[in-house]
Amino acid sequence: MSGGGTETPAGCETAPGGSRGKKRDSLGSAGSAHLIIKDLGEIHSRLLDHRPVIQGETRYFVKEFEEKRGLREMRVLENLKKVIHETNEHALPTCRAAMEGSLDAVLQRLQAANDSVHRLQQREHERRKMYNEHLVTSEKEHRRQWEEVVEEHHHRQAQVDGEHRRAVERLKEQYAEMEKDLAKFSTF
Repeated sequence: MSGGGTETPAGCETAPGGSRGKKRDSLGSAGSAHLIIKDLGEIHSRLLDHRPVIQGETRYFVKEFEEKRGLREMRVLENLKKVIHETNEHALPTCRAAMEGSLDAVLQRLQAANDSVHRLQQREHERRKMYNEHLVTSEKEHRRQWEEVVEEHHHRQAQVDGEHRRAVERLKEQYAEMEKDLAKFSTF
C-alpha cells in the first residue's frame, strides 16, 4: 500500500525474512487457534457438561417409577376390592344378624325399664296426691279446732266477764251496806 513501510499480508502472515514472522508462525495461524478452541470446547463439554446424560437418566427413572407405581396402585386397588367384597359378603350379614338379635334384647330391656319408671311415677303421683289430700284435711281440721278454741275462749271470756260483773255488783252492794251500817254507827 502506500507509505514505504513493511506491510503484513492478510491472515496474520509476515513477509519472509522478518524477525517478527518467526514468532508468529510458531504460535500458529488464526485457523489453527480456531481449531484449538473448538477442541477445548469439545473436551470441556465431554468432561464437565453432563446434561444429555442426566436428562436421559432422568427420563429413564421417571418411566420406571411411573410403571412400578402404576403396578403398585393396581395391586392396592385389587386388594381393596377383595376386602370390600369379603366385607359385603361375609362380615356385613353376620354383623347385621348379631345387631338385630342384640337390638331386640335391648329393646325389650328398654321397654321393661320404661314400664318400671312409669309405675314409679304413678306411685309417686298417687303418694303426692294422698299427701296433699291429707294436708288439706289436716289443715281444715286445724282450722276447725282453732275456731273451736277461739269460740270457747270468747265463751269463757264472756263467762268470766259476767262473773266479774256480778262480783263487782255484789261488792258494790256489800260496800253500800257497809257504808249504811257505818253511817248508822257514826250518828251515835
